[in-house]
Amino acid sequence: SFFDWYNHHHRHGGIAMLAPAQVHSGCGDEVVAQRQAVLSAAWARHPERFVSRPPKAARLPTEVWINPPSAISVAQDEGQ
Repeated sequence: SFFDWYNHHHRHGGIAMLAPAQVHSGCGDEVVAQRQAVLSAAWARHPERFVSRPPKAARLPTEVWINPPSAISVAQDEGQ
């Protein structure tokens, strides 16, 4: 039950507040676009609720690492 919760329900700050399953299945960009649509609609209805600018949904990072590879291991993998 823990892995189901962690992969499908728990939202991670490092991956735009998405669940890992959303990112790995390829629907992360769609979810972020839907969030942006909701935020834009909220701004249009009540701009006074936002301090300085229209809200922006967090973007997905291009890569995420728990333990990033060192420069040496990357160079070895690339045959350098």
